[in-house]
Parts: sequence; structure tokens; C-alpha cells
Amino acid sequence: MVNLTPNSSFSVTLRLELPNRAGMLASVTQAIASVGGNLGQIDLIEQTRQISIRELTVDASSSEHEEKIVQAVKTLPDVTVMEVYDRTFNLHRSGKITVNSKIPIKSQADLSMAYTPGVGRICTAIAEDPAQVYTLTIKQNTVAIITDGSAVLGLGNLGPYGALPVMEGKAMLFKEFAGIDAFPICLATQDTDEIIRTVKNIAPVFGGINLEDIAAPRCFEIEDRLRKELDIPVFHDDQHGTAIVTLAALINALKLLKKSLSEVRIVINGAGAAGVAVARLLRKAGAQTIWICDTKGIISLSRTDLTEQKLEFAVKAQGSLAGALQGADVFIGLSAPGVLTPEMVRSMAKDPIVFAMANPIPEIQPELLGPDVAVIATGRSDYPNQINNVLAFPGVFRGAIDCRASAITTTMYLEAAYAIASLINPSDLDREYIIPSVFDKRVALAVAAAVQQAARQEGIARS
Repeated sequence: MVNLTPNSSFSVTLRLELPNRAGMLASVTQAIASVGGNLGQIDLIEQTRQISIRELTVDASSSEHEEKIVQAVKTLPDVTVMEVYDRTFNLHRSGKITVNSKIPIKSQADLSMAYTPGVGRICTAIAEDPAQVYTLTIKQNTVAIITDGSAVLGLGNLGPYGALPVMEGKAMLFKEFAGIDAFPICLATQDTDEIIRTVKNIAPVFGGINLEDIAAPRCFEIEDRLRKELDIPVFHDDQHGTAIVTLAALINALKLLKKSLSEVRIVINGAGAAGVAVARLLRKAGAQTIWICDTKGIISLSRTDLTEQKLEFAVKAQGSLAGALQGADVFIGLSAPGVLTPEMVRSMAKDPIVFAMANPIPEIQPELLGPDVAVIATGRSDYPNQINNVLAFPGVFRGAIDCRASAITTTMYLEAAYAIASLINPSDLDREYIIPSVFDKRVALAVAAAVQQAARQEGIARS
């Protein structure tokens, strides 16, 4: 496997003291380049006739690579490394989000209206007409991000403390892309009944529930029961956000190659929450032939170890991932690094589509494929065609909350996917441009509008 492309998730800032003479900075940049570091910003902090103090930002590909870069600079004569800090750790210090008041409290009058005694009138009004909670409190624009920390990113069962940085980041994305106030709630339990009970007990505060990083198969039951027992939208992003964006990307990839969703054979590697949800949505969109593989190979009718969810997609075929891919049109990876080889891709049908979405290291490095693949997408931001859930969940919740939908449905998922795909004009489609950028401000608006329209058509919008 080739090295990952250096990127900002592994980046360091070095503060250096150098003799103030020609060529010293060049020697530093050459040392960084010699070990594969990607040089970013260079700032002059202080300079005298004798010395210069500079800060250099460098992207690396791993923690080990960061250390290699630092050591390469430390070996230079006359260069003093004054300070080194990891930019990602520095960004997370003290947390990434805060809670701010919308209204300044500057006088006795302000206090008497915002709090006692004036707030009592608001409490009474809501008690008499509970629907007013949506217009007189934060409920109208607030989402709870719920996790038990059992399936954090691709890192596994890290527990509630290990999950908190991800949930904070999720809250940032809700605010940045949809203007929604979201709060991370990491539960110190992995018991299904206790999770459901806890979410139900805190639900009065929130206009929606975003479930996150909960392991399968428990996540299926948690979502199903909460949907039945709550009257606010419940959305498991690892399932449905992934499915929405994957479908959007596949729609455009197939359009580019002039292939039909109903005619291609799709192989999904990974039978967890995301894999099953993607398969369900693709089938709903018209896919006819979907084979799912797990660590034991094809989800086959001959196996006796299948969960209820896996049984939905069991097929007569048997064998390994390599066998499943022979003649397949599409590979969708929601699994583990390095499980896909160039030989497997070469065994696929002409003009294969490869979505290698394992994070942070994909099922295959794009550099290994070249002309063997017609379209490749990953979950990473440093390659083209990033399939990222942030294209879906902010707009999905924005639309659902704005129309006070009582649930989020499969029809909403489909419409959200079609809305994302439609943002790229057919004339602009390219093997490296099948999905909008996560920074495209049209995305959340388009998704929100599509979700609202679907909610109204299904009769579940309450405003």
C-alpha cells in the first residue's frame, strides 16, 4: 500500500530559530521535502541581524510521519527547534463548541423578562398549549447528537469519552451548514433499553434526534423503537446519511458512464449499519442486483450465521469478495483499509465504479488504480469525489425541523439524494466531479427543500 497523501489532519507547526543568513530557510524546506512533508504557511515571528524566528506549518500522512519531519529538521546544524505542536490537537483544546446567549442581559428589565418573574408567563402558556414549545423555546432549532461510543468512526468501541470529540465536531457541522444548534450527548451505557429510555426522557428539549456511532445490530433496534415512540425526527446518520450521499454519487457516476442503476451489479463490502442502509436505499431507488460481503465473504443463503438485516440481502451465490467482484459494475466499500486490490478491480466489468469509503484509510488507494477504473470516490477530503455525510444530514434536519415533520422517511432519503445529485449539471459531470463539494452552499438548501416537499406529500409535516 502506498503512503497516504499528506493532509491537514496530520499537521504540525514548528517554531524555529535560524541564523539570519542566506540559504538557512532553504535548508529547512529541503529537509522537510526530503522526508515527504508538504510545506504550508511560513511566518516570520522575529528577526534581528543575528537570528530569525519562524513558524512553519507542515502536513504529514501519519503521526509517525510527523515525527520523521521533526527529526529531519532537528538534525540540521545551527537550527534550533524551539517548539512543536500538533495542529489538530491544538484545535481541539478546551473543546470546539460553546453555548451562547442570544439576548444580552444588561438591565433589571431584561432579567425580569428573560428569567423570573416574566418567564413564568411563558411556562404557563406552554403548559396550556404544548405546541407553543416550538415557538417559545430552543426546541424549534435544536438537535441532540446521541452516541454510546460503541462504533466511533473506524476506530471501534471507544466509549463515551472517546466519542465526545466526534460529537462536538458534528455539532459544529450542524451549525455551520444548516444553522442548527446541536448538542453532543455521550451516554455511559451500551444497553439498548437504557439508551432508548434515556433518549425518550430528554427528548422534550429537542426538535430532532441524530443517532451516531452506535454499533450494529443494536443501532437498528434503537432507531426503530425511538421512531415508534417519539413524535420528533430520529435519524441514524451512519446509516441514512451515508446511504443518501452514496446514492447521489452513484446516480451521477452511472449518468456519466451511461449505465442504468437497474442493470448494474453492485457489490457492497461491509454488512454493518452503513452497508445495510446503503443496500436498502439503492434497492428502493431501483437497483436490482446487490451482493453484500462481510469478513466471511458473500452474504449467501447457504450461511447459518446471518442476522435479520443480513438475511434481507442473502443471495444464492457463494464465495469471497474477490469472487463477488468478477464482472461486477460497482464496488462500494464500507469496511476496512486495503481489502480491495488492483487485481480485483481489473476483474470487474468494463468501466468499473469504485467507492472506497473506509476512513481514514480507504479499501484501496486511488493511486493504485489509474486507468483501471472509470470513477473512484473516497470518504477523504484530499481526493476528488469525497462522499461525506455532511452533504446530507444538515439539510435533512433543516427541512424536517422547519416543517415540524413527525419522522424522517425513506422517501425523504430518496429526495435528498436526488437533490444532491441534481446540483451538478450533466455537462459538468467528470470522472473527478460526480458529487458537490461539502462547501457548496446550495447543498443544504436543496436537501432541506426536498425533504420538506416529501414530508408534505406524505402528510407528516405539521407546519
